[in-house]
Amino acid sequence: MTSLERFFIFLGRRALGFFYYLGGMANLSWQCLYLLFTTPLKRSRTFAQLKKAGYDSLPIVSLVALFIGFIFALQIAYFMQRMGSEIYIASLVALSLVRELGPVITALIVAGRVGAAITAELGSMQVTEQIDALETLATNPIQYLVVPRFLALTLMLPLLTLYADFIGILGSYIICVFKLGISSSMYINVTFDALLFKDLFTGLFKTLFFGAIIAIVSCFEGFRVEGGAEGVGKATTRCVVSSFVLIIAADCFFTALFYFIFP
Repeated sequence: MTSLERFFIFLGRRALGFFYYLGGMANLSWQCLYLLFTTPLKRSRTFAQLKKAGYDSLPIVSLVALFIGFIFALQIAYFMQRMGSEIYIASLVALSLVRELGPVITALIVAGRVGAAITAELGSMQVTEQIDALETLATNPIQYLVVPRFLALTLMLPLLTLYADFIGILGSYIICVFKLGISSSMYINVTFDALLFKDLFTGLFKTLFFGAIIAIVSCFEGFRVEGGAEGVGKATTRCVVSSFVLIIAADCFFTALFYFIFP
């Protein structure tokens, strides 16, 4: 077998693996959406996942969003001070956070924290055959395990993003008012004048899909774990990497789409 033949065999296997991965996630997404609208929800499990995805993520989201507000305001101030346009820092920070930085950074934080935890949890259940036990007890694993997590992430990520936007703007406010000498009332007025409903809508709309991506990828990776503890670690790594790539790709797609819809 020549090196060229080995290369095409390797390429073909990679392509088949990629399409198998996409097909598996598409199948899981379809089953999850079907069960979400056709079967009653387990309220206790759904509220438990809402707490894990939302409330438990508040500390890390608050810290990161505040630091982003600090850093972004200082970086823009370096350029704006040279032009004597410090007042426009408020509008630039607000628009950047609401439209792009807030949704994407929040989604990446949740993917790294909640998505990895979901994959590790479901992977451990898969390795110890707890998922097989659910099927033996006539319980649908997707309805029992995936649907509550899917619903929790799609509901909580927009709320976390809204919270992160506020904290990031607050961080910028602190820098501008106490470091750059911009008056508080002027900063608030410029911020609200710059923001439009479409800016808030485009940012929050994307987070619905970001939450769905995190839920589906993390659950799919958890279900396909093999090889014991080592397999759980590899699946967790794949979950985080795949979620990050798909979130950035989805953000690129929606940014381009909204650019033509809302010029």
